[in-house]
Amino acid sequence: MRNIFPLKYKTKRKLNGFLYVLPFILGFFLCFAIPLFHTVRYSFNKVSVNDTGGMKFVYIGFQNYIDLFQSEVTTTAQPMARLFADQNLSILTNVPLIVIFSLFMAMLANLKFKGRGIVRVIFFLPIIFGLDIVIDMLAVTTGGEWVKESSGLFSESYISVLLMRYMDIPMSILQPVISYVDKIFDVLSQSGVQTLIYLAGLQSISPSLYEVAKIEGATAYETFWKVTIPTIMHITLFVTIYTVVDMFLKSPISEEAYSFAFEQSKIGTGSALSVVYIFNVLLVLGIVMLVLRKVVKKYEK
Repeated sequence: MRNIFPLKYKTKRKLNGFLYVLPFILGFFLCFAIPLFHTVRYSFNKVSVNDTGGMKFVYIGFQNYIDLFQSEVTTTAQPMARLFADQNLSILTNVPLIVIFSLFMAMLANLKFKGRGIVRVIFFLPIIFGLDIVIDMLAVTTGGEWVKESSGLFSESYISVLLMRYMDIPMSILQPVISYVDKIFDVLSQSGVQTLIYLAGLQSISPSLYEVAKIEGATAYETFWKVTIPTIMHITLFVTIYTVVDMFLKSPISEEAYSFAFEQSKIGTGSALSVVYIFNVLLVLGIVMLVLRKVVKKYEK
C-alpha cells in the first residue's frame, strides 16, 4: 500500500520530535503562559489591594527593576547583584563537577562483575529515597550535625592540613580541590538523575564498537575517548542542561522572589525579580547550549 503523503526520513524525524514535545507545548500555553504574562505585567506596576477588594495597578515603568538592584536587599541583607553573581559562579563551577562525577559513577555501575545487580540497588537506594533523608538519618544515628553541614568536612581534616603544610603544592591548585571535596554531599545529592541517564546511555552503546576498537589494538584510554565519549556526547548535552535547570530551581533567588511577593507584600518587586531570574536562566542555558552544540557537532562528523 503506497503512502498518500510520502515523507523523507528527516521530515519524519522532525515530525516525531514535534509530537514528542507537543504535550509540553500544550501544557506551557495552558498552564504557564498566562501566569508568565501576568508576572511581566506586575513587574511594571505598583500592585496593591483596593479597599473594595481586587488588585490596584499603578504603572511605574522600570522602577521596580531599578529599585531591585539599587535599594532592595535579600533576606540576608545581601545586594541583589551579588546574589545573582554568586549563583552564576556557583553554577559555572558546580555543573562541570556534577556532570563529570555522574559519568564516573555511571561507568562504575556499568562494569561487569558478580553481584552487580545488588550493588546497583544499594548504590541507587539513596537516590530513590532522596539523599536529604539519608543525611538526616545519618545525622540522627551519629549525632553529628557536620553531616548536614558538608562545608569544611575535608578542609578541616588532617589530610588537608598535611597537604597544605608539608606538600609543595601551590595554593592556587590545592584550594579549589579542597573546596570541591568539601562539596561531596552536595554533589551526591545533585547527581542521582544524571547518573541514571548516563547509565542508560552507556548501556545503549553497541558492543560491536568496543569489539572493533579491541581488534584494532586500542587501549582502554583510547577506547574511552574515541568510542564512549563521542557516542554519549549528545547525552552529555542533555545532562548539562538538566543540571543547570535543576540548580536554578533550587536557587535561593526563587525564595527571595516569594519573600518579596507574599511576605513583604511587594508584588511588583517580586515579579521584577522573577523576570530577571528567568532571563538569567535563559542566558546561561543559551551560552551552555551554544558551547556544547559545537562540541556535539564536532563529534558527530
